[in-house]
Amino acid sequence: MSQISVSQLFEDNKAKLCLTWDCEQDYGGKQLDNDVIAKSAQGLIGHLNFIHPNWIQVLSSFAVDYLNQLDPSSLQRKFQQLAQSDLMCMIVADGSLVSDALRSFAASTQTPILCSTCSSLDVIWVLRSFLSKVLAPSISKHGVLLDVLGMGVLITGDSGVGKSELALELISRGHGLVADDVVELRRIGPETLEGSCPPILRDYLEVRGLGMLNIRTIFGETAVRRRKNMKLIVHLEKSSGSDISSFERLPLSNLNESILNVNIRKVIIPVAAGRNLAVLVEAAVRNYILQLRGIDSTQEFIKRHEQEMTDNASD
Repeated sequence: MSQISVSQLFEDNKAKLCLTWDCEQDYGGKQLDNDVIAKSAQGLIGHLNFIHPNWIQVLSSFAVDYLNQLDPSSLQRKFQQLAQSDLMCMIVADGSLVSDALRSFAASTQTPILCSTCSSLDVIWVLRSFLSKVLAPSISKHGVLLDVLGMGVLITGDSGVGKSELALELISRGHGLVADDVVELRRIGPETLEGSCPPILRDYLEVRGLGMLNIRTIFGETAVRRRKNMKLIVHLEKSSGSDISSFERLPLSNLNESILNVNIRKVIIPVAAGRNLAVLVEAAVRNYILQLRGIDSTQEFIKRHEQEMTDNASD
């Protein structure tokens, strides 16, 4: 479950949006989590709305003027509508002044008020992008996430199969490390998974016999990435020399793995003595890039074979 408090939202965006507290920070611990949002019909953030209330109500100068022009009874009815919604906080934008009536309502409902000198549109635009990442559904996977030829590749497999050794060889060939052992994945879009590394493991790769290697220190700044969109899964499967022949040589259908309801292309590579796994991973990435461009080598070969059989049959 991903969640964020008003205090964290304030700290992470106060410089960019020139945010200040209008009232006491006692209510800054109010939480907003993605599970509650998914079950609610409320909007996440937007301009002041009484019909379809938002979790975060942004008051522009026009909204503030509108509230100030209402008579006391009408204003009270509007505040009652807001009080019945699950209001996380209010942000008064455009450098507008907070009225005593609004401040009194916030105190009675324990709703934090933040102020910003930025325009309401800028506040909504920045915070909507920020919240979509912070509150994105997340999951942790075991494996090594790499940037191979500009594509995020997750290497998976049983313990001891050689994931870290393969990652080290790929890094030495010029590719980048994102995360080792624990890969944090967030669904930041309908079909986009962003992978990153927990802070405690950042820049490190564990290799049996060598221990923990600081990839940034050994290979330089260009050998690590802070985050990368994952597009391909390469699963390493142990096999003996006799077992490798059991793998399908010409798979007619592509494999996919669903993670957070996002289908990710998956390639299974058998591990055996003498196989250059780094070259195979690079080839898998290049082949997938071609498939994204509409070029499928396997299907082209099958068509060529069928055409050859048709031509021979007609002779």
